[in-house]
Amino acid sequence: MGLALAVTLIAGLATVVGSFIALVATHTNRVFLSLALGFSAGSMLYISFMELLPQALAQLGGDREGIPGVLIAFTCGAVVIALIDRIVPNFGNPHENLSVESMSSSPNRSLYLSQSRLMRTSSFVAITVALHNFPEGIAAFVVTVDEPALGIALGLAIAVHNIPEGIAVSVPVYFATGSRVKAFYYSALSGLAEPLGAILAFLVLAPLITPSVMGILLAAVAGVMVFIALDQMMPVARDYGHPHLVIYGVIGGMFVMGISLYALSMSAVG
Repeated sequence: MGLALAVTLIAGLATVVGSFIALVATHTNRVFLSLALGFSAGSMLYISFMELLPQALAQLGGDREGIPGVLIAFTCGAVVIALIDRIVPNFGNPHENLSVESMSSSPNRSLYLSQSRLMRTSSFVAITVALHNFPEGIAAFVVTVDEPALGIALGLAIAVHNIPEGIAVSVPVYFATGSRVKAFYYSALSGLAEPLGAILAFLVLAPLITPSVMGILLAAVAGVMVFIALDQMMPVARDYGHPHLVIYGVIGGMFVMGISLYALSMSAVG
């Protein structure tokens, strides 16, 4: 349980790294972000299809008995995160592609504020990121409790995903408030939704976990991760202007994750 909480805390506070980049850097490293987000998306897809769903199927009784439950739980997980994404207005969506350059070189700050209505919604921006991070925290916690090595790998993938989210929070909050300190504060606060989700999972789910419940949770987590990878991470990564690097990152993420998990399983057997 302690390891699971630590994994989600580290993953969530990766938004602080993105915020620091936005507040200090003068140039967005688009090559790095394209590769990193692609790598993270590939890692999540590999974990979901090659690890989480097979484990969920085994927990629910195998092929004939488990497939309906896995399918329903997977779909429900994807639908829940999709609904969260739909209720977030476009002007507050943390997956809007914002760059560091817009932090320091916007020619008309007042126009930017008018277009995005950020003067009224600077705090709401952080809340919307928290809404996205909350189920990720639950997902990382559940997976880490069931399979620590797999949970750590998933936590790292989520952490990479949260770096550009930190940028996406800091830029509009800075324009809304004129304060870099507040931009950093809101970014860190939004990232804390990850461990908050983990604490909720600990308090509510831990006493109820049986093999069947764990199977349902793992399948739902797979649905959440697949949606995040395909709907949020890969499109944003492509928006940074290096679509081929995104695909290279996806393949690389799958390969590295597969090799890493295989090496961990062999060391455990040894």
